[in-house]
Amino acid sequence: MTQSHHPSPVGAHAELPPVHLGRQPVRRATGRTARRTSALVAAVAAVAALGLTTVALSAPAAVSATTAAAAQAPGEVVVSEDFSGSGLPAGWNAVEGDWKVENGRLVGSSANSGQQSRITFGRHLDDFRFEATARFESVQDTARWTALGLDVPASGSTPWSIATMRTGTTAANGLEFAQRSTGNAWNVTNTGSAPSAAGTGRDVRIAVEVHGTSARWIFEGKEVLRTTQVARSADGGQALVVNGAKVSFDDIRVTALAPGAWIRPAGSPLTVFAHRGASSAAPENTLVSDEIARRGGAEWIENDVQPSKDGVPYVLHDDTVDRTTNGKGRIRDLTAAQIDALDAGSWFGPAYTGTRVPTLAAQLDDLRTRGGNLLLEIKGQHSRDEVARIVKEVRDHGMTGRVFVQSFEVDALRYTRELAPELPLGLLRGDLDADPVAISRELGLAAYNPSDGGLSARAGVVKDLHAAGVAVNVWTVDAAARWKALEAAGVDGVITNRPAELSGWNSAWLQGGAVAPPAAPKVEITSPVAGATLDRAQQPVTAVQATGAETVRLTLDGKEIPAGAPLDTATLALGKHTLRAEATGPGGSAQATAEFTVAATPTGLASLILTSGADRNAVATLTVMLGQGQYQPLANWAENQAGRTVPADRAQLIAADARALGRS
Repeated sequence: MTQSHHPSPVGAHAELPPVHLGRQPVRRATGRTARRTSALVAAVAAVAALGLTTVALSAPAAVSATTAAAAQAPGEVVVSEDFSGSGLPAGWNAVEGDWKVENGRLVGSSANSGQQSRITFGRHLDDFRFEATARFESVQDTARWTALGLDVPASGSTPWSIATMRTGTTAANGLEFAQRSTGNAWNVTNTGSAPSAAGTGRDVRIAVEVHGTSARWIFEGKEVLRTTQVARSADGGQALVVNGAKVSFDDIRVTALAPGAWIRPAGSPLTVFAHRGASSAAPENTLVSDEIARRGGAEWIENDVQPSKDGVPYVLHDDTVDRTTNGKGRIRDLTAAQIDALDAGSWFGPAYTGTRVPTLAAQLDDLRTRGGNLLLEIKGQHSRDEVARIVKEVRDHGMTGRVFVQSFEVDALRYTRELAPELPLGLLRGDLDADPVAISRELGLAAYNPSDGGLSARAGVVKDLHAAGVAVNVWTVDAAARWKALEAAGVDGVITNRPAELSGWNSAWLQGGAVAPPAAPKVEITSPVAGATLDRAQQPVTAVQATGAETVRLTLDGKEIPAGAPLDTATLALGKHTLRAEATGPGGSAQATAEFTVAATPTGLASLILTSGADRNAVATLTVMLGQGQYQPLANWAENQAGRTVPADRAQLIAADARALGRS
């Protein structure tokens, strides 16, 4: 951001603009009152066993002082302050800057842009709503800001997680989610704008709802921004922060919430699930695909897990490694060491050469440290022990609050429920069950996740599942027209290969305007590069990159070929050849071409001879003549032996290359 004390964004990927994120509950909840009540009773009992003061289950009293961490009772008003007293409320700690109560409001002042005036209060909560009325009284410039502290130590020391607001809230960075590190560096994870400007001298009602590492910014009653990257501590509470401004506050309220329900609240956008990561933009089921999805606005990364021969869970969709790596064989027949050595990126494009198949452990580490959450599909049949290994990885990495397990396999879900009742479950279906509600109850599902085609046949089932407290997330949908239809049908989330596009569609939907028509697709042939000169010994992998496309068709000299397949130069005539890629999507179509030349070289001719399938004596004769530079005799001899000791089609190519070399 310009003229800001904390630039937006910072870090290694600062060139990638952050975008709005969608809805992100991070803890298990089915929306059923009975389950929430039993969880609450268990929490209260645990606190009582430790000899701590428990909270009442009915009409809890409001408090305004920081208290020791205690059981979180949904609906409990932890802080309620209208500043009717003459001084700072008890338990409010003015850490830096000038804080005082004047005319029934709390007033915080920061002398300059380098001063982060802050006051702390409240207590640590996993799930809560923090709301306040705020008014900028004066600012040094339009880049100055105030913030609701979402996770700040009572001492006010770093690290913090905050939700920031400028006077010019309609700017692209008018609202932010940001982190202040222990080294006093800023990490702005998400930026967005509000529908109107806060300005100065005007009261605005602001709120942030937090569920674990996820939060949503609410400006004047309207949700405007989401994140999955709230850095959480073990004991941080709430705070107010003012930078280079004078701000007054009133009617501050912090309310404990139940763990986030999976059903989409009214007025909230579709949840964005990135199918195998950003699989339309990077090699699927890899950490780079996950990172692109996260940067593109996906709040959930959908990936598949399967075990290696030695039982290590890996992130891979197919039951073999053939399609997405340079290896061969069933994943269950390969050891971890063999899988670790595979290249899982070059099939997609040369830029991704060397990308690896991640272990589940590596993926969990990446999500925990860089943000995001995992919709984990247990792929194919798994034994109870194999599911237990997956559960152990999730628990060992401290990710039980940020993993949602889904599967087509009912047994895998039953094993998961038995081994880890804290993990939410989703049942994947192509066609709908006769009674989706009944099987959801039987399996204890948090979500029922059908295909788009399956749901289209019985769209009314969404209402029935919601009535039973079960969310509905649909796969795999890449067309904007279908997003619109699914949103209207009340679906909660969409699993898509195009997470950035869906996130942008959500942003337009959140702003209440007409959703912009989908952009025309873009397509580029990245291998072989345009103008390349190849010989017979080279067999580059064809690669196409496309955005905004549902289908991509690749042709070589007018004949369709599969993208990602090696280009067999040994079968092509000398001279120019044309690759053409045609991409089609909701926004139209696009084309790209790349011309390359097959040229005769001694190395290429040697490869042509050695792979010709000619008999042993013929290969020896041709090789000797090549070594002696006898190109014309070599061509004549190859033509003479065509269909006899040398296959006819290969003999013609050998002769043509030899004559071309003889003329050079």
